[in-house]
This record gives sequence, C-alpha cells and structure tokens, in this order.
Amino acid sequence: MRKWLRERVMRRRKKSPETEQTGRIGQERPAGAAPLIPSYDFDSPGRTEPRERFERPDRPERPQRQERPERQQRNERPDRDEARANRVEIETQPESLASPLSGQAIPVAPHRQPRQPRGVVVLTIGLPGSGKSTWYKRRGITPLSSDLLRTILFDNITEQRYQHLVFSTLRSLLRARLIAKMPWNYVDATNLSPHERKQWIKMSKGFGYDVQAVFFDVPVEVCLERNRRRERVVPEDVMRRMASKLKPPTFTEGFSKIVVVRVKGSAGAEGAEAVE
Repeated sequence: MRKWLRERVMRRRKKSPETEQTGRIGQERPAGAAPLIPSYDFDSPGRTEPRERFERPDRPERPQRQERPERQQRNERPDRDEARANRVEIETQPESLASPLSGQAIPVAPHRQPRQPRGVVVLTIGLPGSGKSTWYKRRGITPLSSDLLRTILFDNITEQRYQHLVFSTLRSLLRARLIAKMPWNYVDATNLSPHERKQWIKMSKGFGYDVQAVFFDVPVEVCLERNRRRERVVPEDVMRRMASKLKPPTFTEGFSKIVVVRVKGSAGAEGAEAVE
C-alpha cells in the first residue's frame, strides 16, 4: 500500500505541463498517448450555431451603436494643471508677522504735498440791500449775478416766478468757467442757507477749486432802509422771511476763507475783517 502511494506521488511530480485532464480528479493522460481530440465535427448540426438576427420589414433598421472612445480621466488634464501652476505663487512667511523678511526693508510711502487748487470761487452771502453789488463794483468785478440773469431772461430784475430757471442757468455758467479753468469766479446771489450754498461748494470742489465766502453781516433794518431807496423794491414781509433763513457761513461747509463785511459804526464793525 505504501509502495503504491509512493509511486502515485512520484508520477504526479513527473507530470509534464502538456498533461491534459479528462475532468475527473486524479485521472491523467497515459504516458505516450496523443492529446484528446473531439469526436464531433465542427460543421455538424448538433453544434450550437449563433442565432440569426430576425429582421422585420415593417420596422426601419436601427443604426449600429458605435463604441465610445475612452473618456479621458478628469485628473489627467495637463492644460488645466499647467494653468493652475502658473497662477500659484509661493512665498515665504517672515519669522514673525510683525517683522519684515530678512534683507528687505519696509517700503515707506512718499510724503504727498497738498494739491494746489486750480482757482477760487467766491460766494457772496447776504440779504437784498446788504451791499453785495456795491462791493463788486468798488473792486471792478463783474460777477455771475442772479439779478443780471433775470434782466436778460425776463426783462425784469424783480421776476421771482422762475427761480429754478435762473439758478440752473447760473450754475451752468459757472460750470462753463470751471471747465475753461478760469482762476477767479464770483457768484452774486443771496445764498442764505447752507443748503443753497452746498450746490456751489460741491461743484467747485469737484473741479478742484477752493471756495471762499463773503458774508455781509448787515442788520435787517439797514437793509430795509436801503431797499426803500432802490428802484426795485422787495416787499418788507419777504425781506423779513429771508432774514429768518439767513445763516452765517462756517468752515465745516467747506469754505477755505470767510470774509465778514459790516456797516461802519455798527457793533463789531472794527473787527470786520478777513477770517482764514
């Protein structure tokens, strides 16, 4: 029994790679035997043939499905990887957030000198009869005047129905002078409240001009007395309403210089001089 097992083991070890199995475990091809050949013919009817395609004449033939080319993996995009690599910059951090990089100095911004203004816009502020027009005449200045525009547009210096047309035209004239870079510009109007003066200041500052104010600090009674001697008389109730709206100019409005004009002999007239 042992001899038989030993011989069987030895036969298994001597088995060549060409050995064919018959399907039963442990059954080997006899030594010197030819390889097994199927006994049936390939052309025999017993062989399973591939099923023929059934074609129906009433249905159109479907196009054959084409094989899709292999999709390129999303990660394999050299153009995108190269673009990302070009946008990424690498730099080193300093030892401390408060300390600069070694060997580099902190750039210091150059000291900017204040920008020189292109010119000056002068606004007069005061009631009718306070002496605004006289102040210009004594200095030989022809200002942009609301009274002059009323005369030109309506042939009536006292016309008050179209105030918006008068002052929109006056602002357009000043804007034209600022565009032409005229150095000195004068506006002759009452400019009673900060709201009225704000439009002139904003326009002038936008063109790079300084704005100065000439404030006529004249009592309303003096203005009423002068108003009675004028050809064009402003009603007294209108004068008093305007006096209630009059607000002295301040530097917080944007004026770079304020000149106060008072009547001689009145209280505080000696101190009526330019304030910068």
